[in-house]
Amino acid sequence: QLQESGGGSVQSGGSLTLSCAASGYTYSTASMGWFRQVPGKEREGVAVVDPGNGWTYYTSSVQGRFAISLDTANHTLYLQMHNLKPEDTAMYYCAAQPFCRNCKNPRVYNYWGQGTQVTVSS
Repeated sequence: QLQESGGGSVQSGGSLTLSCAASGYTYSTASMGWFRQVPGKEREGVAVVDPGNGWTYYTSSVQGRFAISLDTANHTLYLQMHNLKPEDTAMYYCAAQPFCRNCKNPRVYNYWGQGTQVTVSS
């Protein structure tokens, strides 16, 4: 089970930190990531981390502004978001997938949280 928290409404330039608490499964071999979706558009990969080898991925629009991290002891995934822009407004989802390939593609993930809304006003 994955449970996101930390979403909210902020003004442009503000910051938020999303959390995703994982339970009921050992995600030690799973890639975990943050994805976002706005109505009428496909879900896109925002940031992904593979705890096995430390590989991380960021979509180009968030590089330098967002940081993904994984607290393996507490089974919690984080996404620190800084200098938020109105185009970052979306529902943000946490996902996990063991032994995934092409892990930035949301379609390879089988485990999802319910999502948390992030709204950035100009």
